[in-house]
Amino acid sequence: MARNGCESGVDGLLGAIGLDEGQESAYRALVALGSAEAADLAHRLALPVPQTERTLRRLERRGLAARSSARPGRWVAAPPAVALGALLTQQRQELEQAELAAELLAREYRAEAADGAGPDVVEVVTGASAVAHRFHQIQLGAVREVCSLSSARPLVVSGMENEPTEEEAAVRGVAYRVVVERDVLALPTGIREASTALVRGAGVRVTGRVPTSLVIADGTLAMVPLTAHGAEPAALVVHASGLLESLLGLFEAVWREAVPLRLGATGAPEESGGVPDTTDLEILTLLLAGMTDSSVAKHLELGLRTVQRRVKGLMELAGVTTRLQLGWYAYERGWVAR
Repeated sequence: MARNGCESGVDGLLGAIGLDEGQESAYRALVALGSAEAADLAHRLALPVPQTERTLRRLERRGLAARSSARPGRWVAAPPAVALGALLTQQRQELEQAELAAELLAREYRAEAADGAGPDVVEVVTGASAVAHRFHQIQLGAVREVCSLSSARPLVVSGMENEPTEEEAAVRGVAYRVVVERDVLALPTGIREASTALVRGAGVRVTGRVPTSLVIADGTLAMVPLTAHGAEPAALVVHASGLLESLLGLFEAVWREAVPLRLGATGAPEESGGVPDTTDLEILTLLLAGMTDSSVAKHLELGLRTVQRRVKGLMELAGVTTRLQLGWYAYERGWVAR
């Protein structure tokens, strides 16, 4: 998509090294032109000349642009490999220093906690802005997994507002397990948000009602709403403790009882009914009897891939990762007899 006369697949990426959108657009346009007067560049960017001149001076201070010595009145772009490389090197050094500082602070934090002088087990966060900020912060700090119970009545952060945070976490390889209330799917953006989460690889399950909204990061930090509707938004941030273990247990209990969500080709929700159909039960019974997938497929006159797909569906329905676990789950739920 073209923007201000420039076409590229990297729009906005230079924000990572501190350039705002206007500076990036001006630099990229200057690179494309080779050199240009401020008025010409302003016309290309469809911006006022004074604003473009201010942007050029900012680029000059960052070493990305310079006034042409051969052609007075014109500006030239600094070579990207040199200029951007220098900025990247500087930022890497700053990040390394920040990481070192963070590690030192983490050691001090752990030492204070070991001496019994650590922070409270529970923090109270008050105000819509503060709650939303901490909610995003908890997810962005996760490195392994985020578990969430999602209510149809979010106090502060809606699903759409949280999408950028979830997307960034997913890019970093953070796994998501989410249980949503069935009413969430009836919201105007409910199906789209669920579909986006599934595409990103999140595990999504549905239940009639969740006991509370909840987010848990890496099993070490949790957040739950504190105030009722109509009052000023507030939330509890729970650190590692017996209370956090209880919240983890609550999530796992709701997760086990919830139904895996699947979306059909039309985008409509396809919740598994919680009980396998007749063919699924026949396959499961024969497998538990010791037959191989191929033997089951031949016996039931099904394709091998059909059998394997149905077994995978049963494992997803049960929320297990091995066939042994599936067998125990099937016995406990009464799907098959001993």
